[in-house]
Amino acid sequence: MTDFLVIIPVHNEEANLPDLLTHLKSECSALDVDIVAINDASNDSSAKILAEHGILTLTHSTQMGYGITIQTGYKYGYRKGYQYLIQLDGDGQHDTRCLPSIMKELQSGESDIVIGSRFLPKDNILFEPRNSLYYGTFFRWVGINLFRFVLLCLCWRKITDPTSGYIGFNRSVLKFLCGKSFPFDYPDADMIMTFLKNGFRLKEIPVYMYHNAKLHSLHRGCRPVWYVIKVFIAIFIAFIRKREIPFEKKA
Repeated sequence: MTDFLVIIPVHNEEANLPDLLTHLKSECSALDVDIVAINDASNDSSAKILAEHGILTLTHSTQMGYGITIQTGYKYGYRKGYQYLIQLDGDGQHDTRCLPSIMKELQSGESDIVIGSRFLPKDNILFEPRNSLYYGTFFRWVGINLFRFVLLCLCWRKITDPTSGYIGFNRSVLKFLCGKSFPFDYPDADMIMTFLKNGFRLKEIPVYMYHNAKLHSLHRGCRPVWYVIKVFIAIFIAFIRKREIPFEKKA
């Protein structure tokens, strides 16, 4: 059995899945990495596309949201005994060729969590991007900078991409993420605060993130503003919460 599992949260991604899965299957086959998708009650042809590509899929009968969807993947990975888990979004924004770099950092044992950052210099990436790079909408950019500032003030730690969905964990973190305190709404900068507060070692590495023409519900109307407000509040809740590791750090 391989030590690595890649999880893909999916909700109505029929336009993006074929290209993503083609690249991901090729990469994971070469790396001997397993893949599981978590289908959050998609009502388009996402489930059919996943089946056609032979992707093991866990399906929610009703839409549960992003946080619960990725935690479903965490619980699966932990119960199946994987030593490392890497998540990337089902919208095709994350370059699968960056997987080996995340894997290498996790296997080094020097970091518990490896975040793929779109903002770090790309000098050490040995291949060219496939498409135009994406750095976020205006409101997303404002939110990212606010989260950076708050994390720096509260943790004395500079995190360049606190909302990245391209992230890897070792088994100790995976066990922690299966606990009851996981945020089910927007697990972004607030989880980084929780990780740092609980003594996990975190490192960022550069990755490519691409623009996606699909307009997600999070980016429509006033939702980006509401997202920033909710995560901002969640960061402070995470800061005042007691150290909460519910398990031994050694898995």
